[in-house]
Amino acid sequence: MTDLSDAYTAMPSLKGKRVIITGGTTGIGRAIAVLLASEGARVFICGRSAAHLADALTRIREVGEGDGITLDLAEPASPKAFVEAGRAYLGGVDVSVINAAVAAEGLSEMSEEDVRYAIATDFTGYLMTAHASIAALGDAGDIVLIGSMSAHVLGPNSTVYAGIKYGIQGFAEAFRREMGPKGIRVALVEPGLTGSTMQEPEMPPEKQREKIRDETALRAEDIAVGVQYILTQPRRAVVQQLTITPRNENSE
Repeated sequence: MTDLSDAYTAMPSLKGKRVIITGGTTGIGRAIAVLLASEGARVFICGRSAAHLADALTRIREVGEGDGITLDLAEPASPKAFVEAGRAYLGGVDVSVINAAVAAEGLSEMSEEDVRYAIATDFTGYLMTAHASIAALGDAGDIVLIGSMSAHVLGPNSTVYAGIKYGIQGFAEAFRREMGPKGIRVALVEPGLTGSTMQEPEMPPEKQREKIRDETALRAEDIAVGVQYILTQPRRAVVQQLTITPRNENSE
């Protein structure tokens, strides 16, 4: 007879977990915040828009507990300020989800100012939020980085974004090896096309809904479920990289 402990691993609960989420006011970040709050986690989010923050917190508080602040993670002091504000509100941090990003195009299509802003938000902002999170997490916790399939599907219209996300992919793997022995798990989630104003800012909402219905695009909630899966693995296990693509996606 198989011993029960050999056949079954209990799924850790998220109840009471203290979670900070960058870019938690819209899109994927908002979906993650709402789902984790509904599972009993306490969440602290940030975004650039006060209106988006208020809307997200209204929904979060319908299902659980949360708060947040507005700031721009491209500003050098913002990543640390966000982590410290989350730590103060939550009384500590168990999980840091680093998600905030802005869209970027081909290098020849962007101004120097826009390129620098994209790098400051999508790359430097990620690393510095991770850096600040290390002290907040202590000797146990999780850091989840939200990357993109753009790191694999390299196209001429996403030169800057693909370059940044390719850098995040390499950083995530090395960072996992660095932090694992220190008790912190590091995971990377790479979504395919997801209906959001960030990924497809010029695509009308109805077109996005059509692609979701056709299953050539994901919903933000699909990515949130992936993050939930990562966080409910036994501590000995790390989901190093989770790629989530639409069922009918067929690009190279």
